[in-house]
Amino acid sequence: MKSMTFSALCASILVAASGAAQASLVDRGGGLIYDTALNVTWLQDANYARTSGYDADGFMSWDAATAWAGQLVYGGYDDWRLPGVAPANGVSFNYAATYNGSTDAGYNITRPSSELAYNFYVNLGNQGSNTTTGAPTSCNAGSCFTNTGLFTNLVAGYGSWYGQEFWGYGYAGYGWVFDSHGYQSGNFKTVNYYAWAVRPGDVAVVPVPGAIWLLGSGLLGLLSFKRRSNIG
Repeated sequence: MKSMTFSALCASILVAASGAAQASLVDRGGGLIYDTALNVTWLQDANYARTSGYDADGFMSWDAATAWAGQLVYGGYDDWRLPGVAPANGVSFNYAATYNGSTDAGYNITRPSSELAYNFYVNLGNQGSNTTTGAPTSCNAGSCFTNTGLFTNLVAGYGSWYGQEFWGYGYAGYGWVFDSHGYQSGNFKTVNYYAWAVRPGDVAVVPVPGAIWLLGSGLLGLLSFKRRSNIG
């Protein structure tokens, strides 16, 4: 049987090492979940404002939620924010609510430009309380967060604030929100929802595991010894 070349062996090692990180959500440890699809890092605790003692129940107005995220320092990072939402067309929001996810409000929105909706529907594979045709689903009577994945403290029956303002009803003082039934729209900033913090990018460049470095060093050493032997 032919022996594997050094370059082929290294390639196979790197492929094997990266196999565990192919899922969209990767546990980086320390309460940090990296989202490879959105290229953001989520707090594993979806209600850390309460867990940390910042707020009694984590149920806050839009202004309070944005202030909390803005002052948060966690894992050595201070660039936390509320999840983001942007227009599907990249220009302006379509505030009409639909069931099929074709606008910026409503159900079944699976675009990465809506981070909370994308995490709910795509990363976690949850179903909203209504299908794309408007028919009620089995989770209509309660929270649709049937799959919480790697996350903790996702509170049933309530939603989380986005960090952007909502101008769809012609009134000032609205913020975007995503609720636990899979519905995305706006509400008065004075209404209380939860705050789930994210930050841009990965928390750190993932190092190659030490065992691979050791194996690579050993292979390099063997190659060096072989060259010396051939010269001698």
